Amino acid sequence: MEERLNALEVALKNEMNEHNFYQKNAERTANPVGKAMFGQIAAEELEHYERLTQLADVWKKDQKWPETVPLKVKDTAVKSAIGKAAKGAGKATADADDLAAIRTAIDFEAKGAQFYAERRDKSTDPKEKAFFGLLATIEQEHHASLTDTEEFFVAPGSWYQKHESTLLDGA
Repeated sequence: MEERLNALEVALKNEMNEHNFYQKNAERTANPVGKAMFGQIAAEELEHYERLTQLADVWKKDQKWPETVPLKVKDTAVKSAIGKAAKGAGKATADADDLAAIRTAIDFEAKGAQFYAERRDKSTDPKEKAFFGLLATIEQEHHASLTDTEEFFVAPGSWYQKHESTLLDGA
């Protein structure tokens, strides 16, 4: 029981730290793709924080997995946000701060996915296992989106070629 509550407290701290990091970078960057991506992940991390807060409150009170707390979280919409922003980005470039933020975020998300996967794998409760599995999957998707955004920042031409399915035959 205590281990589970400690894990929830760690998750709460991480989700809020990540939310604040993404929000700060969404406000800081001038790059429209970075702004969209950071803003979307900030909103998703806040939702994770809210769900985990509900779980922690029930655990503190009842010492068991909740029956009534909504255990669903929304699927990530980061890829969609990046795609829309990239279409209007034109030649917008990323600066060194954008790249540093992306690389820090990639590390956050890899660690988050691993943490939630470990919680999933240690759980014997099917609802708890499913909840942490969903969070692990979303963090993995954030990681993939961040890696994709890093590619956009570093090599936008090849990013557009891959995502727009352009042909090289000149047709």
